[in-house]
Amino acid sequence: MKRRTFIILWICSMLVASVCTYFGIQFFPKSMFTGHEISKEGTTVDLSKVEKAVQIILESYVEDVDEKVLVEGAVEGMLERLQDPYSVYLNEEQSKEFRQSLESSFEGIGAEISEVDGKILIISPLKNSPAEKAGLKPYDEIVEVDGEPITNMDVYDVMMKIRGEKGTNVSLKIVREGMQKPIVIDVLRDQIPIETVFSNNIHHQNKIIGYLEITSFAQNTGKDFVHHLHTLEKEKLDGLIIDVRGNPGGLLSSVEEIVQEIVTNEKPYAQIEGKNGKRQPLYTNRTEKKPYPIVVLTDKGSASASEILAAALKEGEGYPLIGEKTFGKGTVQQQIELGDDTFMKLTMYKWLTPNGRWIHGKGIEPDITVEQSDLFHLHPIQIDHPLEKDMNNEQVKYAQELLQTIGFEPGRTDGYFNERTEQAVKHFQQEHDLPTTGIIDDRTVYEMGKIVLQEMNKMENDRQLQMALKYFEYSS
Repeated sequence: MKRRTFIILWICSMLVASVCTYFGIQFFPKSMFTGHEISKEGTTVDLSKVEKAVQIILESYVEDVDEKVLVEGAVEGMLERLQDPYSVYLNEEQSKEFRQSLESSFEGIGAEISEVDGKILIISPLKNSPAEKAGLKPYDEIVEVDGEPITNMDVYDVMMKIRGEKGTNVSLKIVREGMQKPIVIDVLRDQIPIETVFSNNIHHQNKIIGYLEITSFAQNTGKDFVHHLHTLEKEKLDGLIIDVRGNPGGLLSSVEEIVQEIVTNEKPYAQIEGKNGKRQPLYTNRTEKKPYPIVVLTDKGSASASEILAAALKEGEGYPLIGEKTFGKGTVQQQIELGDDTFMKLTMYKWLTPNGRWIHGKGIEPDITVEQSDLFHLHPIQIDHPLEKDMNNEQVKYAQELLQTIGFEPGRTDGYFNERTEQAVKHFQQEHDLPTTGIIDDRTVYEMGKIVLQEMNKMENDRQLQMALKYFEYSS
């Protein structure tokens, strides 16, 4: 399976939207490794061959050639020959974007995208992001950006096409499994801050359950996690839920800070395996377990650093995972500076779970599998013109499914806009102070989407979270 991963933060709605781009980083902190020396032995012939080719092209090619372009092409070509989508060269512009992604705010559009078997897929829209608000789902395939097919583009090219000036729109054509036709989603670019940790205490069945959500692992995520946890612990906790659903990963140094707080040193929290097969176990300094049980929520959007944390808690501490199987990324990239403000990310290690398992391409199975309700799988409604009685198309079908899910019975969900559907639309419009026309226009679509998000954010509608709370009812 071929994968190339980025994070693109999506901020979007039909009326107001913002977008940001964030590079997914899968690097372990340098403190975990000894220095890596680059050997020059055995490379003289190959390098002289490359140097000779460059010299001949510069001197003899029929048109002028930029030497820098040739050198960059050579580096890119070598990395492409590895057939590893995570080993990539970042030119000066891409390197600048990468560094900006580590700052406190940036521009982009709110979801991770990845190259999988030659397709550019959305792996995980971030929770409460405009991508999620717009209805983008994990494993949506991007086929066009602003009306231009992305065939033969790599994920970097697609990322650069999606980026743009604040206040401008980008149009994405999406192919989704189970849908007969592609849909188009418009996103308004903007600048947004990075905030990756959210928390609150949940009072459930006379117990206090701490809830910590980590949306990605950025520079300050570890420190923020510790701060949020200590704040929650001011009340005597009976349990803790750590939510990494939809978390595509990030800086593994942040994971190290987090596991130091909640994982003991009885077992390694992860193991690193190099080219020679030698394994280096990684331990925390913690000697005592937390005085309360912990549950981890995962789904297929939980990747990379999220999986390291989940595996550490599952295999190292025996805490259960609840939800869905994770994504399955088990390699580690190191950043290598090449001078002139460029660098390459090179896969140099595998990471293994505390028990020595390599989850690459497999993911981590939850201890308790729980699928979300239809509410979390609704298709977005995209209309070029209003939908009204006697129409029969896929968008009507999606509108009927949405109405049914949020409690407005349309009578059917096959795409035919009958009188019962019209009455359901009128009922919805009346309840939400919209003109009672029975016609699904832009305002009605926008309000429907807003209501769906409100319902998704209600604790009682989150089956996976409810299962976690139920788990604590029977734990001591």
